[in-house]
Amino acid sequence: IIGLSIVAATFAMAGGDMIDMHNSYDESLRAELEALKVEVAELKKEGQNSDTKKLEDQIKSLKKQLSKVKAQSAKDNIKWGADLRTSLDTINYTMGDGSKRENSDLWANRLWLNMAYKPSSNVVFKGQLSYNKAYGASLPDNGGSTFQRGFSSGFDTFDWIINENLTDNTVKVRQAYWLYLGDDFLGTGMGWTASLGRRPSTTGFLSNLREDDVAQSPLGHLIDVEFDGASSALKLGDVVGIPGMEFKVCLGQGATNAVARFDGMGDQAAYAGSSEVIDDIRLGGFIFTPYDDKQFTVKTTAYKAFNVPGYQQDFASDPTGGTMKFGTTGDMLGAGISVLVDGLTDDMDESEFLYGTKLFASYAWSKSMPDGTNQMMGMMGPMGAVGAAPGEEQTGTSYWVGAQMPVSYLGGKLGLEYNHGSEYWRPFTYGEDTMIGSKLAARGDAIEVYYTQPLAKGLSAQVRWTKIEYDYTGSQGFFGAAGTPVKISDLKAGAAMGDPMSQAMLASTIEEAQDIRAYIRYRF
Repeated sequence: IIGLSIVAATFAMAGGDMIDMHNSYDESLRAELEALKVEVAELKKEGQNSDTKKLEDQIKSLKKQLSKVKAQSAKDNIKWGADLRTSLDTINYTMGDGSKRENSDLWANRLWLNMAYKPSSNVVFKGQLSYNKAYGASLPDNGGSTFQRGFSSGFDTFDWIINENLTDNTVKVRQAYWLYLGDDFLGTGMGWTASLGRRPSTTGFLSNLREDDVAQSPLGHLIDVEFDGASSALKLGDVVGIPGMEFKVCLGQGATNAVARFDGMGDQAAYAGSSEVIDDIRLGGFIFTPYDDKQFTVKTTAYKAFNVPGYQQDFASDPTGGTMKFGTTGDMLGAGISVLVDGLTDDMDESEFLYGTKLFASYAWSKSMPDGTNQMMGMMGPMGAVGAAPGEEQTGTSYWVGAQMPVSYLGGKLGLEYNHGSEYWRPFTYGEDTMIGSKLAARGDAIEVYYTQPLAKGLSAQVRWTKIEYDYTGSQGFFGAAGTPVKISDLKAGAAMGDPMSQAMLASTIEEAQDIRAYIRYRF
């Protein structure tokens, strides 16, 4: 009997040291406790009271240890999850001059390692490690001086999109933040939240449908990039009685101007700002949800991005304007409203199809605000300004509609989407998960059809076709000359008349892009 008790106690202590096996230890401890209870009952029948008392004390001790093991396993360890996606993309481009570019079999693996830890009822830590890589090695380019992907001089490693692009085989931090959940803000009775860190700012509201994911914080029509920052939300619906009403303030920093410590260039002022580098890039805005009863959801947003970057012509060093310099161009404003109807009926018995159908519509607006005589989304040509003139503000708009419908006999979901963007439309959707570039950034039209099929528990597959038809150049550029909108039909007319500049631009201008993707994804 004493030996049995020692074994049980040993399992209890081991459970504290090896909490990744806490479930099996819980079962072992419960079994040992039940066995001891049977022994006690038998000893009581035989009248061996002294032995009975010893065993009852041991049972109490084991129960305390079991409680400690449960508390430790519930609070003092990070819960891990994994999300592995293997994809095959077939990509085709039609250039302005009619030539073709393609990749018929682009294979890639994307791995997310998800972390969560909740030490108390109102504090949560969440993190996500990411690996996103095409099969095999990245090949040398430009005569062997650089490599095609993941090279430091390319913008595919820019912090906003580093986990969304195919780079190298390193594991990077995609998310890392803490979240505080309050239930009474300053005695008002409103629930509230506060969060700080590398926030979840990709795959936002509505964009999550085609990605088969839970929506992250922003509205996907305007924001789809990685950001370090903070947010705080007030649950207004708790006091005004309107379902889901919420107001969230969001702050982000897209770049920090700070000299490296031991920078190798003789600068001893570690982490001080440099006048030779662009200013800090910051963003501030809000997300207001006026209504959300889980069937009908309305979300609005507005923001201002400060000191956004881009390439501009450096007339100081090259009077011809042929030399480009990367720098701060100005600020950007953005706003939008998105509406989702999750179910055309709230009664599944009435119609399973209508109950599972989702419809959405979204409208968004952007405005450039150049510093001084900077050109945002414009450049100077031989005949004057192309696109926006120096110091000229420009506005752009976009609309986006879609539907997702259940395919009941297969258990899958069929989705249809369409969006259109105007001449000067410029969102922050560089991180959108589309190999041919952000469809929502298109200055033109984009259509998409996808089908998502569950295969087994945690295992799913998707087939998706995306087509973008551009009316203007610069859809995927930053905020300087690379974002200049030139009407492609005008370029074609100029090229037909023998204009050498138009002919040169057409060869590098994408007029149409298509991507057919198939993937298998496992999540646990």
